[in-house]
Amino acid sequence: MTIKQKVEAVEKLFNSLDQEISRFKSFTGIYCYSSCGKCCNKQDIEASPLEFLPLAFHWFKTGRAQEFYDKLENNQSLNCIVYSPLSILDQNQGSCSEYPYRGLICRLFGYGANRDKYGELRLLTCKLIKDGQIENYTKAIVLLKNNVKVPVFTEYYQKLMQIDFQLARDILPINKAIKIALETVMQYYAYRPYSSGKGAA
Repeated sequence: MTIKQKVEAVEKLFNSLDQEISRFKSFTGIYCYSSCGKCCNKQDIEASPLEFLPLAFHWFKTGRAQEFYDKLENNQSLNCIVYSPLSILDQNQGSCSEYPYRGLICRLFGYGANRDKYGELRLLTCKLIKDGQIENYTKAIVLLKNNVKVPVFTEYYQKLMQIDFQLARDILPINKAIKIALETVMQYYAYRPYSSGKGAA
């Protein structure tokens, strides 16, 4: 599989997930608050390099791969490099500067579930939603118990592994995952010509 084919496969998976999330949101009424970046402003977010391959490929195509690679090399913060706070006074208010290319973890959190030790699905969402959208959150819990379709973290990460096991297997601090995705794209095209035309590698 070429890099472009892998990117297209990941994007296809993301499109499927986005549709599933949209249905879940319509059933439950759960939503993220506008300009809330609290979950993005955490220093312990982990992800796989593969879920950021579309972002790395986007930077490569737009001639910014080296720029962001250098930023990642010199970055001392554990916060995601593409998270943009609205101000230095409130780091929890902000947005993703590369929203269309955000990773799987970014898409799933708030709208995805995992199974507990009893095999029951548990919604993984933030305290703001649990406390501020009690009716919607309670509705979601009831729907999960009634087997309403919800995105499941482990299932989507397994689907990622089917695209590229090596790049999906390792779960790393988010900036390290992005850096490895960039390295993968840059190394791939170091000895190959890149063409944006149909059938390009």
